[in-house]
Amino acid sequence: MRLLLYNIRYGVGNGMASPVPLPGARYLFAEAAELRRITEFIGSHDPDIIGLIEVDTGSLRSGRVNQAEMIADSLGHYSCYENKYGEGSVNQILPIVRKQANAFLASPRVRDKRFHYFDTGIKRLIIELELDDVAIFLVHLSLKYRHRKQQLRHLYELVSTCKKPVIVAGDFNTVWGEDEIFLFMKAAGLSNADKEQLPSYPTRNPRQVLDFILYS
Repeated sequence: MRLLLYNIRYGVGNGMASPVPLPGARYLFAEAAELRRITEFIGSHDPDIIGLIEVDTGSLRSGRVNQAEMIADSLGHYSCYENKYGEGSVNQILPIVRKQANAFLASPRVRDKRFHYFDTGIKRLIIELELDDVAIFLVHLSLKYRHRKQQLRHLYELVSTCKKPVIVAGDFNTVWGEDEIFLFMKAAGLSNADKEQLPSYPTRNPRQVLDFILYS
């Protein structure tokens, strides 16, 4: 099985200047050409499972395009996605933000999907994808260290009750790389697929290890 993990940043590109001179305004303008490039890159690796972080599911920013469905349709994959914020969060009703999601794309042998939520942090969604022989959890952890520690405890409790081998993948936002999740990995019996701990952020000149695929 080939698993690809990709934070696509809502299809807004790699941080080039915004047409509007305001902080964070770059996140308001997705580009069709960028989404095509992302789709072609994913397709070139022929993955069985794709975990997508920071997906727009149809806001004004993406021109009402559901990026998860569009990429999945181009690959002939199944898609499941959900808003990344808690069910009671004000972000569920804000324009653009309410369409910010994470997603799984997969070949059709998926048995089930489940949406779980952390108790702390702004980004709370955990997607569990169940296949015949493995369960895969997709996460995007908090930017705040204290919240990340609480989320990792919640994630441990979820993973430790799973009766199948597990994979935990996502953007962990770990300022200190693997050192920050070392105890979680040991307690859950997980290993890091990135043996060399190669940095993944920022895209143009990676210096930090924020993204992980962990496996039992």
